[in-house]
Amino acid sequence: MRIHVSFIDRVGITQEVLALLGARNLNLDAVEMVPPNVYIDAPTLSPQVLEELHHALLSVRGVQAVTVVDMLPGQRRHLQLEALLAAMADPVLALDSAGRVLLANPALIALYGRDPRDEFLGQLLGDNELLAILIEQGFRLPLREVLINGQTLLLDATPITDAGALVTLYPPNRMGERLAALHHDHAEGFDSLLGESPPIRTLKTRALRVAALDAPLLIQGETGTGKELVARGCHAISARHSSPFLALNCAALPENLAESELFGYAPGAFTGAQRGGKPGLMELANQGTVFLDEIGEMSPYLQAKLLRFLNDGSFRRVGGDREVKVDVRILSATHRNLQKMVAEGTFREDLYYRLNVLSLEVPPLRERGQDILMLARYFMQQACTQIQRPLCRLAPGTYPALLGNRWPGNVRQLQNVIFRAAAICESTLVDIGDLDIAGTSVARQSDIEIDSLEQAVEGFEKALLEKLYVNYPSTRQLAARLQTSHTAIAHRLRKYGLYKDA
Repeated sequence: MRIHVSFIDRVGITQEVLALLGARNLNLDAVEMVPPNVYIDAPTLSPQVLEELHHALLSVRGVQAVTVVDMLPGQRRHLQLEALLAAMADPVLALDSAGRVLLANPALIALYGRDPRDEFLGQLLGDNELLAILIEQGFRLPLREVLINGQTLLLDATPITDAGALVTLYPPNRMGERLAALHHDHAEGFDSLLGESPPIRTLKTRALRVAALDAPLLIQGETGTGKELVARGCHAISARHSSPFLALNCAALPENLAESELFGYAPGAFTGAQRGGKPGLMELANQGTVFLDEIGEMSPYLQAKLLRFLNDGSFRRVGGDREVKVDVRILSATHRNLQKMVAEGTFREDLYYRLNVLSLEVPPLRERGQDILMLARYFMQQACTQIQRPLCRLAPGTYPALLGNRWPGNVRQLQNVIFRAAAICESTLVDIGDLDIAGTSVARQSDIEIDSLEQAVEGFEKALLEKLYVNYPSTRQLAARLQTSHTAIAHRLRKYGLYKDA
């Protein structure tokens, strides 16, 4: 039985309380002093003895109350600590100042094969040098890679003042989850892929089908169309959505750096390498997705290494001789014509077919019609929020210029143009003179008073068709020039009274 005695603190009161228990020959398993309280664990204390003891304790000067409790405060804290450690999925252990293991959670015991309590960390890791460095640095050390029973883990030490450290061991993909979280977009699935035009609806419909298939996916489209957004959307609705999504731009790094970023490197692989080695994106994204942007820029050597990985899921780190096997889905993207590169011998044909199991084509902005104005308004709101100015709106006079521009930089270019306009416009109405795009001079010359969006669109369409119909005098020629169907062109020519009966 466990009892709690509360009292008015005075010299000698604890000894008097304990003397009463000793006089009754009660064995005490634990006594905890938290003045003005004492907690006593006496397993042999019976209810009958307790009733007599209760009166005796209350007769001690200063004792205020005697109550039965389910456990002592220290026991409760220990139980809570064990529950907390057991709930942690990652291996965790507590060290004293000499590096001896004081406590290990079930995940660490399962990994190691036994409870390492009273062993030194160097024994557990098979690396006494690392323990010496940890102690020398006061247990402050950047993430280090360690091996336990052949499993690669990242060691993270948190010093506890004058008492040792708490050490957590992370699987590489746990760090990958943290990296992915830093770049997490609040929009899930394809919510961030804005637009309702037929081309974008077709893309979303097809993407929903291929996203659920656990096979390589090649995303093609011009620069700035949003290929990474599509890739993130595919990951977010796939079975791997709870695992990391990590990206590498193949055009942004030289071959040697791209290789080490993608596949990692072994200890001592090159001068300046992190002492314990470093996992690459493939290991960090284990169970998740790796997105390779601008895959067409990948060097022939890396193409060969990637092909081998796609064939059997294994690779070797830079400077390493150990085979590493991971489960990763590869999504890739390019603005280049890979089929043409294959024909020219600048891209491996076998890799092309391994990457192109599934494919998506992201439409250019110029083919997305009314999405242009919707995106422009969205980016305007976003820009005004970012630069902390009152919300601006686009004047109707800007619509023909926005719709008529070819947008070679696609959505990214539109976003930049709108941001620049929001930044320089002196009023809350952004007019044609605030837009830095080609074709605005034509729009400035127009004296037509625009009352609505529909009128602006119709006026622009009619002027464009009138101009081009002279050089492309058939519906099929004109449709080919404007990259649409001849039936759509015929309908518009009749609508504006421009159709020539032939």
